[in-house]
Amino acid sequence: MKHLLFSIIFILSFSFSSSQNYKFGKISKEELQEKHHPKDSATSAAILYRNEDISFFYSSNEGFMQRRKVHERIKIYNKDGFDWATKKIYLYQGVNRFAETINGLKGFSYNLVDGKIEKDKLKSDGKFEEDYSEFTRIRSFTLPNVKEGTVIEYQYTVTSARISIDDIIFQFSIPVNKLDVSIETPEYYVYNKQSNFKAKFSPNITETIKNTTTPFNYKINVINVNEENIPAIRAEAYSGSINNYISKMAMELTATLNNMKLVDKTYSTNWEVVSKTIYESEDFGGQLRAFSIYKDDLEAALSGVTDDFEKAFVVERLVKSKVKWNGRYGKYAENGIRSTYKEGKGNDADINLMLISMLRSQGVNANPVLVSTRNNGIPLFPTREGFNYVICSVEKDDMYLLIDATEQYSTNNILPQRVLNWKGRLIKDNKVSRWVSIQPNKKSLESSALNVTINEDFSLSGKVTKHLTDYVAYSYRNKYAGVTTEDHIKSLEKDKGDIEISTLSLKNMNNAVQPVDLSYEYELSDGVDEVGDKLYFSPLLFLATKENPFKLEERDYPIDFVIPFSDEYLVNIMLPEGYKVESLPTSEILNFKDENVSFSYIIRGGGKYLQLKAKLDILNPLILPTDYKEFKAFYSKIVEKQTEQIVLTRI
Repeated sequence: MKHLLFSIIFILSFSFSSSQNYKFGKISKEELQEKHHPKDSATSAAILYRNEDISFFYSSNEGFMQRRKVHERIKIYNKDGFDWATKKIYLYQGVNRFAETINGLKGFSYNLVDGKIEKDKLKSDGKFEEDYSEFTRIRSFTLPNVKEGTVIEYQYTVTSARISIDDIIFQFSIPVNKLDVSIETPEYYVYNKQSNFKAKFSPNITETIKNTTTPFNYKINVINVNEENIPAIRAEAYSGSINNYISKMAMELTATLNNMKLVDKTYSTNWEVVSKTIYESEDFGGQLRAFSIYKDDLEAALSGVTDDFEKAFVVERLVKSKVKWNGRYGKYAENGIRSTYKEGKGNDADINLMLISMLRSQGVNANPVLVSTRNNGIPLFPTREGFNYVICSVEKDDMYLLIDATEQYSTNNILPQRVLNWKGRLIKDNKVSRWVSIQPNKKSLESSALNVTINEDFSLSGKVTKHLTDYVAYSYRNKYAGVTTEDHIKSLEKDKGDIEISTLSLKNMNNAVQPVDLSYEYELSDGVDEVGDKLYFSPLLFLATKENPFKLEERDYPIDFVIPFSDEYLVNIMLPEGYKVESLPTSEILNFKDENVSFSYIIRGGGKYLQLKAKLDILNPLILPTDYKEFKAFYSKIVEKQTEQIVLTRI
């Protein structure tokens, strides 16, 4: 009977899948009635169908033009999937004909009302535009009347004379029922396709050649991908940039051919060529000469300063005092140094190239470092588009500092997290370049001292003192910059649970080169459980990690803690009158993979006092997917240890 039931379900599912109509606007009641995804019950939405066609057509005025057509149909299962009703389209805004234009945009939301399909049209008030960077503009839209159970559908076409092809994405954070991709390129453009070797899912790719006689005879290279039931790749705790691990294909333009089918031009053959090409741009290397507009301010700031690293620190503060980041990314200056210094704002390249220009004018060995930010991913091959950001390097005696002057609380070798991705490409004044590590190798520290008194009513009170260094201090400053003491306390209370905090004290919050020190007094009403003549409580109280953040059974991408760090805890407990210790958690030291991650838990005491010293050390912040199950189990032991209880009994 079970086999018969399974066969019936399989036949019905296959019949529904095979009979689905993917023509735009042909939404079925079955799609609207579906309550959960048949293969992924946890998903909040699913791509029912995605079609992406990339081709080139010939214009007598413009030559070959690229056309990218997208048609997508998405099922929204619950409120967590509502974000899928908003789509952002990134459009390259280069010069003249190379700028991308969008047309044919239309979309609908479909709902089942009293057994009938009703649709709502995407209107002008649901369409938006914004600048993203100097060469990128975002066109976005939000489909109307989205509810649990809605199916949305949209299509659009992007056209330009660009030869480069954007990455083809095969996998998303929700499952894909059916995917059709077609890429047709004229034989005059030679591409090298690169699949993401870090992705677990790999689609079947077919390649063919066809001939055309319109408007003249030439061959077309065709790539097709037709896949069904592509699994979702979901971001879990400490995912880093999930874009680095999705299934995708990059199309690297390696050469263009002339009418005789001979090589006319080669492109991006290696990273050295890419770096040199970028450096030679007026909006990059052209911004690194000295400018008179800042000369007087610079000389005044550096009066009496002789050490190169000290000069870097002083000039960084000068730049931050004069210019604010406009939030836009780019490896090229957007406004130019002169306008940026005058107007007081610019993108990351305006600001950091200005910093380099100032330092070079004072004889400091300062150089730009090209970076791909975490949301830009790791480039699969040498390409100018692989970099979207630039920072500053200062070298002295075989040592170097990395500086990003876009943020108030970043400082020497403390970079914004968005920058901590892969490596950076340092380019010297002679245009010679090399890779440099931008990953921090020094441990950041969060040290917590907790004094605990168990009161007569079995409430808890005491004082917490914290010492934060490097990236931990940087993150804390960013989180609480400009926050009032009252709101700061409310945020801490929310983070820590059911506690009341008073007398918050802060030190060095505005001094980016110093550790942050803070302390506060607390009261906790429900930290002790009284059962008969016994008291039970966990010594780490609200500082304990109470739940393992790693939930997945398997993980297709690394755990990324971003930075090496150490969490240290010192807990001093004064026992209440009339009680003694019946049992303590056992002291224990746990190690993972040659002590790349370690946890120690040492508890001791006698008489009226107990002391706990606990420490979590993460030396290598990247845990590979092959080690995930073992690390998940290891971390469960840490959580278990941090939540173990002390038992006191009445004397």
